[in-house]
Amino acid sequence: MEERTEIASLGEFGLIEHLTKNFEIKQASTIVTVGDDAAVIDHFGKQTVITNDLLVEGVHFDLMYTPLKHLGYKTVVVNVSDIYAMNATPTQILLGLAFSNRFSLEALDEFYAGVHAACEEYGVDLIGGDTSTSQKGFIISCTAIGEVPPEKFVRRDTARKGDLLCVTGDLGAAYLGLTILEREKRIYLENPKIQPDLENEQYIVGRLLKPEARKDIIEFFEEKELTPTAMIDVSDGLSSEILHICTKSNLGCVLYEEKIPIGEDTRQAAFKFNVDPTACALSGGEDYELLFTVKQEDYDKIKDNAQISVVGYLTDVEEGRTIYTKGGTRHPLTAQGWNAFKQQ
Repeated sequence: MEERTEIASLGEFGLIEHLTKNFEIKQASTIVTVGDDAAVIDHFGKQTVITNDLLVEGVHFDLMYTPLKHLGYKTVVVNVSDIYAMNATPTQILLGLAFSNRFSLEALDEFYAGVHAACEEYGVDLIGGDTSTSQKGFIISCTAIGEVPPEKFVRRDTARKGDLLCVTGDLGAAYLGLTILEREKRIYLENPKIQPDLENEQYIVGRLLKPEARKDIIEFFEEKELTPTAMIDVSDGLSSEILHICTKSNLGCVLYEEKIPIGEDTRQAAFKFNVDPTACALSGGEDYELLFTVKQEDYDKIKDNAQISVVGYLTDVEEGRTIYTKGGTRHPLTAQGWNAFKQQ
């Protein structure tokens, strides 16, 4: 039998001390951290960027197939991704948890091991938070704080006509990872004797369970002295994020299907599950790539970076928001990809 320590045996302060004892301070801006009434940070003349995400069991994650360590890691990643989407550097996080008595201390240790790994990877300090009991399930509230030099932060509403639409990495994998995990969960619930078969699909499953935020791209911008004209992270699918930038900036767009970056593993998995890989990229979500716009004259700065794809450009709002398919037809871009998907 695995060891099980009841959380009630520690009390709240003892629990927080236990869970945070391995976290070391990395940021000069962290003045007072866990253990006082509140944290104190000083960003030394830089502007402060703040974001919050709420993750609820049964809505945002399923513990039947999500290891707690991966969930802890992903909790940090989805927050720092929003900080990077402002062209800022994440520096601290606050973490609030509510959990039912089905969670042991060992289970929370697993979760915090993932949080710790992500804090190490992205150089952020855990500086506080709260814990509470919940009637059922696991609820996570994470706030990330970052810093950015004045005038360097990038918004969604500042794109300009003619700007190039660019996206990092490749898209659609996380949705397919979710598809295979949900399928195996259904099979298991019908017959618990059947072992899950993830068909060697490490890439797509990993993209869902352990995503990474694009720290490298923000460092690349700094190195190239490039500031995007607008930026957003891809958490809801490419088409939805493009439409956010278009709506906020009051622009239209042209997107080319053939330019959308889709990895070979993703493409093969899509065909296996009989779904269109483009649909996964446009509507899937949870890829945590960056969608950004740059002036046309900055094209030379990005063209040699294999992690950046130019997928289209921005137009006057009157020209609409369209996607050109590989077959050369033109469709209005919708949050679900394009209307053709709805008719299949």
